[in-house]
Amino acid sequence: MRAVHNAGKDYLARLTMTRDQAWQILCEYTASDSLRKHGLAIEVAMRHYARSCGADEEAWGLVGLLHDFDYERWPTVPEHTREGARILRDQGVAEELVAAILSHVPWNSPEYPRDRPIRRTLFAVDELCGFLVACALVRPTRLGGLEPKGVLKKLKTPSFAASVSRADVYAGPDLVGLTLEEHIRNCITALLGAAEPLGLACAAGGRE
Repeated sequence: MRAVHNAGKDYLARLTMTRDQAWQILCEYTASDSLRKHGLAIEVAMRHYARSCGADEEAWGLVGLLHDFDYERWPTVPEHTREGARILRDQGVAEELVAAILSHVPWNSPEYPRDRPIRRTLFAVDELCGFLVACALVRPTRLGGLEPKGVLKKLKTPSFAASVSRADVYAGPDLVGLTLEEHIRNCITALLGAAEPLGLACAAGGRE
């Protein structure tokens, strides 16, 4: 990951929420298993990138896990993210982390621009990881053996995972200083580390 500075080691000192507490909040507000797994996918991708640039892994992971926790109850614009921000502020979560969550949707961009690594990375991994999960679910080996070349091919098929914004996927790599292929490979690597809880581990006897 090029040209990304240290995002600040003082995040964790200001966190008042543990990872277990964050998971409990996600589960409290999100009944959908797929939405919970989406939060987990973005958490592991954020942790991967935090490690690569020397940032606070716990803080970045919390942002990833909770970025859409309010979506099921408040799916409309602009309530989504803003209701969640209110809840997290009431919990005493550091404003920098709340702001990062607010920054990943366009309706908050004037006040919360993607002007720092944690915000740019959240945007960059969000849609792409959703697309990678969709790719894995139609493969007998799931994430096993998934390569950027196959992902790039599916990105060019508009009918596949049509709800995923291709514009957002293509915009992401520049925000983290990588090529699209490099960024895809990084996210696949991150998701492989959580393949079992994501339900994307290779099934017994699965073949490419």
